[in-house]
Amino acid sequence: MHLFQQAAPELGNQYHEDRVLRAYLQRHLPPDLLRAWEPALTAMGALAGGELYRLQQADRLNEPRLTQWDAWGARIDHIELTPLWRVAERLAAEYGLVATAYDQSLGPWARPLQFALAYLFHPSTDIYTCPLAMTDGAARTLLQSGNQALIERAVPHLLSRDPAQFWTSGQWMTELTGGSDVGRAESVARQDADGTWRLYGRKWFTSAATSQMALTLARPEGNPPGVRGLALFYVETRDAQGRLRNIEVLRLKDKLGTRKLPTAELLLNGTPAQPVAGLRDGVRQIVPMLHLTRTWNSVMSAATMRRGLALARDYARKRVAFDAPLARQPLHVDTLAGLQAEFEAAFHLSFWLAELIGRDEHGQLAEQERYLLRLLTSIIKLTTARQAVAAASETLESFGGAGYIEDTGLPVLLRDSQVLPIWEGTTNVLALDLVHALLQRNELPLLGAAIRERVAAARDRGLQAAGRQALAAYEHAAAWFAAAQEAGRPAVEAGARRFALTLGRALALALLIDQAQWSLDRQQDGRARAAALRFAQLGVDQIAAEDTALSQALADDAPLPTPTADPA
Repeated sequence: MHLFQQAAPELGNQYHEDRVLRAYLQRHLPPDLLRAWEPALTAMGALAGGELYRLQQADRLNEPRLTQWDAWGARIDHIELTPLWRVAERLAAEYGLVATAYDQSLGPWARPLQFALAYLFHPSTDIYTCPLAMTDGAARTLLQSGNQALIERAVPHLLSRDPAQFWTSGQWMTELTGGSDVGRAESVARQDADGTWRLYGRKWFTSAATSQMALTLARPEGNPPGVRGLALFYVETRDAQGRLRNIEVLRLKDKLGTRKLPTAELLLNGTPAQPVAGLRDGVRQIVPMLHLTRTWNSVMSAATMRRGLALARDYARKRVAFDAPLARQPLHVDTLAGLQAEFEAAFHLSFWLAELIGRDEHGQLAEQERYLLRLLTSIIKLTTARQAVAAASETLESFGGAGYIEDTGLPVLLRDSQVLPIWEGTTNVLALDLVHALLQRNELPLLGAAIRERVAAARDRGLQAAGRQALAAYEHAAAWFAAAQEAGRPAVEAGARRFALTLGRALALALLIDQAQWSLDRQQDGRARAAALRFAQLGVDQIAAEDTALSQALADDAPLPTPTADPA
């Protein structure tokens, strides 16, 4: 008896098969530099679609394990990582996924190259990019702090390509009082008679709890409440004998996704620490870290979307339904086309952000451009994170029932995507961050100029029409912001999310148009054009009329009087 056997989706070399990544690098990198780095990119692409992907599937049921006590009753709080993560740690060091960004010989292209490698690495390593993002942020924060002792002590480890010397860094900010509202942090720093600072408090959510060091916030005794009274401290988690330094791991968090990542609740009970740069304004000192971790979040959103598409596209060629492969079924084709357009938009947003950071680190941005970069980290992170969750859900649905079955390895795409709009600032927090920055100094015209510059490149008539749509969305957002300011701060805050998403999608469309015209001119390839036109069809302008009274009634589910007349 012959039984039907459905072939599973497969992956090839993820660098060779990624048209969008290769076209971006071809366009933006000097040819000699790209030739020099293509072997590493090719090798990472082969790992991501081969050995690492197979290990990820085999490692599916493994999770980190916490052993709090040894056989003789000693408190050890040992966390055992999974086989995939142990391999990922070695590869991250050897491929320089942090170190590449600090290679001065690469100039401003160091960041695009670093993120190209990380983008390939991420989908097959179950969020090992989380500790890498924090490590990158810690290295940048320490280098900018001017604390030479800490720079000499920690940075060589953070940038090492030797797995035996490589350190990752934690980022211990979240307490029970809140995540984004760090000014309410309760951790206290006390100084011993010998000058040693010690930290006391509970850190409710610390990712990468196995890292060798961490940067954390605490309030030195006597400091005022609020953000200004917090200081940034450097902590090495273990002593020379490998024992935790007055740190107790209370538990590992039981999370929806990112389950390979050892996220812990920690008790600091006299943990030795060193101030990074003075005893106040610690939140201001972590801004470089936040800019980088939000950029990592953006790039990994695009990477996750790309992985889902690669699997869905291969499956569509193999799966036959109603006498034809899914890849030839018009409605399924329409679904995949929409996913591809959203992915390409997220890719160009996130890599433009990486490009700007690379230029900024090499002193190539003017003051106004640096302010624009500050706005973009919020806009692009929130836009790409929302795209990633929607794309992951659509990707699973494209597999039908198989997308809901754990041992296909597909559901993890959705679970892990959901963290992207939550970590490093939720969508609402980042939208508020954006409008508060603009209320202090309205540099929105800088973003408008960037959009105009990119749509001006279009000579293709279809791209020109899409460019007018991008500009109209931006101008609508700018007009809304001006009117909302007149109405008062509550009106600005109530519409902040739609405002931010409109700016993000308008910018994404402009970047797609710019890339599409280049592809038509240099590659005689119309696929980037198709992505731009399809993205324009998916909706850019999210601005809507606000009625705060109606919104409050709906949010509270409170009684609302019947209108006396039809509002229309």
